[in-house]
Amino acid sequence: MAAQVAAAAQAAAAQAAQAEAAESWYLALLGFAEHFRTSSPPKIRLCVHCLQAVFPFKPPQRIEARTHLQLGSVLYHHTKNSEQARSHLEKAWLISQQIQQFEDVKFEAASLLSELYCQENSVDAAKPLLRKAIQISQQTPYWHCRLLFQLAQLHTLEKDLVSACDLLGVGAEYARVVGSEYTRALFLLSKGMLLLMERKLQEVHPLLTLCGQIVENWQGNPIQKESLRVFFLVLQVTHYLDAGQVKSVKPCLKQLQQCIQTISTLHDDEILPSNPADLFHWLPKEHMCVLVYLVTVMHSMQAGYLEKAQKYTDKALMQLEKLKMLDCSPILSSFQVILLEHIIMCRLVTGHKATALQEISQVCQLCQQSPRLFSNHAAQLHTLLGLYCVSVNCMDNAEAQFTTALRLTNHQELWAFIVTNLASVYIREGNRHQELYSLLERINPDHSFPVSSHCLRAAAFYVRGLFSFFQGRYNEAKRFLRETLKMSNAEDLNRLTACSLVLLGHIFYVLGNHRESNNMVVPAMQLASKIPDMSVQLWSSALLRDLNKACGNAMDAHEAAQMHQNFSQQLLQDHIEACSLPEHNLITWTDGPPPVQFQAQNGPNTSLASLL
Repeated sequence: MAAQVAAAAQAAAAQAAQAEAAESWYLALLGFAEHFRTSSPPKIRLCVHCLQAVFPFKPPQRIEARTHLQLGSVLYHHTKNSEQARSHLEKAWLISQQIQQFEDVKFEAASLLSELYCQENSVDAAKPLLRKAIQISQQTPYWHCRLLFQLAQLHTLEKDLVSACDLLGVGAEYARVVGSEYTRALFLLSKGMLLLMERKLQEVHPLLTLCGQIVENWQGNPIQKESLRVFFLVLQVTHYLDAGQVKSVKPCLKQLQQCIQTISTLHDDEILPSNPADLFHWLPKEHMCVLVYLVTVMHSMQAGYLEKAQKYTDKALMQLEKLKMLDCSPILSSFQVILLEHIIMCRLVTGHKATALQEISQVCQLCQQSPRLFSNHAAQLHTLLGLYCVSVNCMDNAEAQFTTALRLTNHQELWAFIVTNLASVYIREGNRHQELYSLLERINPDHSFPVSSHCLRAAAFYVRGLFSFFQGRYNEAKRFLRETLKMSNAEDLNRLTACSLVLLGHIFYVLGNHRESNNMVVPAMQLASKIPDMSVQLWSSALLRDLNKACGNAMDAHEAAQMHQNFSQQLLQDHIEACSLPEHNLITWTDGPPPVQFQAQNGPNTSLASLL
């Protein structure tokens, strides 16, 4: 009996020694692999060799599964060998499902593998994988929530917003059950964002009200709380801006700007939340800062504070350049493209067409690097080219660009914006009555306007007024323009106000009512100078010259003529510079991805008559 006990003890000691030895070789290989991975520069090939050296030892299942995950992760993140990465991740997922209490490896393998499937356009393989992982992760709150977010994001990228909203609703209820009000708010705010994208405004309002209550009542990590407030306020601000309510949004925008200032003063708390379901961050602080700059630029552009838009664009782009040196997150490129889209529109208004064209080319280059980015912004890119074509009087190209943009978009507000601008092109061409009547009927501001945007509806009244003016129906034109003025004054839409005033001034001048014309043109000029809007300044100065001449005010007429000459020269010089750029050839691009190179022009080939 004593001999048996001694033999058993000896066997146990040998097994322990073997386990210790096994652990030592494994830890040694793991240490070498990590050393090579974190070297500067990383030595990925040596790291992979160290991890592959684990398998000949025929390690236990846990070590085998974890090593497959580590290899898959390294190959996925640091090499282009997606086939091997996929093979290792599939093995990690398969083996880990057979092991009890091995959640981290199991669900990280599922998460990474589904990412890789999506990268390879195998979305149909990613979805069932995520669904299974979600089904078996209900006892692991962090991973269950993370996988729900991941599957919702996948449906969003496929533009299946209904399925994405359903999953986010499931996540919100699960977070409530496991006692995580913070993550519940994240799920609900994400759902609110998608409902805004779908224009389901009746569902958005009660949801945002509930989110506001949860955010205010939640007591936890200050940075997490403030980040929830930023998310909530960003949704409110973008909702107002989508509705064209530039004045009404100001209190929310001010709160948002104060909130980001508060976050920037807070230090990251290293203490992990006690509830594992709370282990999420919406965005890093630096990304939130850029986002707040971005919505400020959107507001400034809509309101007609173009110098302010320029100031915040410069700040945001500088911050983005710093971030992109360290972070290749796709959201940064999206922020950059949206910022450029807005500043390009500002440049076209302020009379900097050449700079706008170069920035359009920059957007093309960013879109060349990412098919998804191009898919999301192709319609906007052609719209910007259409606006540029109008500014250089290339009306045929403008029509082609706007028509292409209409074909590529299903976003209602963008569609209405494009149609409004295309209608103005047809008005200026003067011989497209049938197409023009068809467009005007589709954006009739008096009857069932297709979108809820206050700004776009006001713009539709302006286009109607412009058309009536060209038709010589002055009383009708005045009615439409007064409606535009009423709406633009209500929401501080300065550009529309300036355009409406100068056109009304022109109508009164034609009708011989010089006093009323002057009452319109002088404030139009003041407002256009404040924006500044070069085209309205040019138009106003011409009217002031003619008005003062008609009234016998020779000195004022001379001063206005001098102003008009200065604006004409600036615009003419900018026009020649823009049309001489090789990027000007972009105006002929209407199909496929953006062209890679541009041939230099010998000189401008467009009419300058509209500027003189």
